[in-house]
Amino acid sequence: MPHTAPALTMPRMRSWLFAPGDSEKKMGKAIASPADIALLDLEDSVAPENKPAARAMVAEQIAASDDRARLWVRINPISGSDCIADLAAIIPSRTGGVFLPKAEGAADIVQLHHYLTALEAANGIPLGRTLIAALVTETAAAMFKTGDYAGDYPGKARLAAMSWGAEDLSSALGAREQRGADGGYSHTYEMARSLCLIGASAAGVAAIETVQPEFRDLVALEARAKSVRAQGFRGMLAIHPAQVDPINTAFTPSVDELAHARSVVQAFADHPGAGVVALDGAMLDRPHLALAQRLLAEAGKK
Repeated sequence: MPHTAPALTMPRMRSWLFAPGDSEKKMGKAIASPADIALLDLEDSVAPENKPAARAMVAEQIAASDDRARLWVRINPISGSDCIADLAAIIPSRTGGVFLPKAEGAADIVQLHHYLTALEAANGIPLGRTLIAALVTETAAAMFKTGDYAGDYPGKARLAAMSWGAEDLSSALGAREQRGADGGYSHTYEMARSLCLIGASAAGVAAIETVQPEFRDLVALEARAKSVRAQGFRGMLAIHPAQVDPINTAFTPSVDELAHARSVVQAFADHPGAGVVALDGAMLDRPHLALAQRLLAEAGKK
């Protein structure tokens, strides 16, 4: 009989490596990679006529794994019938989580939660075990809902992360370009990135940066990953195994960062009740302490 799951332990989420669900070879490489999460795809990378076969292949890959918690599946949008077919095929294999594209607010999480609960119950899986990540900026309507994931609603405990995407959004908008002459995202897409970050913070979940399509430019990838981590993102999507190591490195606190965080915590411990302390010639207040504590807590999950 199914039983209620204990409090969920969130996985490390520095790197999420996509692999097409209709390619055994590419899925195998993703699973064997050092990615924190291997993201087996049943949506955009699989042609409609190949989806039934891909579902079976993905389920087989997950069932054969000794580490299913890090094997997630990008399903099809909740508005279509492919979503139910995806879930029916993969949930019995006990995937670690599902990645929901084109999410348009908390109502989609609630609906997905109910689907997952029914399938977990039917397959003797602890209720609530299957986690959810959501792509929250892929439609015009979704952009107005990025703050909707905060609060208390059925399925909220499953929500582990929120990410954003430029390609589907540009298609929805009929936009012919996403980037300016300097290579950076134009205003609309920077807004999507910011709304994802702010929405994830409000919901208390990890914000995950979108992919870098230029997979051979690892120098640019590392610089971008470091930049978005400094902004508050906790991980990044990848489309090629070569991108995983630079992403993992960028999202892993350095020895110097950890040492500084410990010094901040110690400085406040040495002055109980103080709202402001001095450290290395700078005045630090309580938000600096909170950031240091968060950094150390996340580093402790390794």
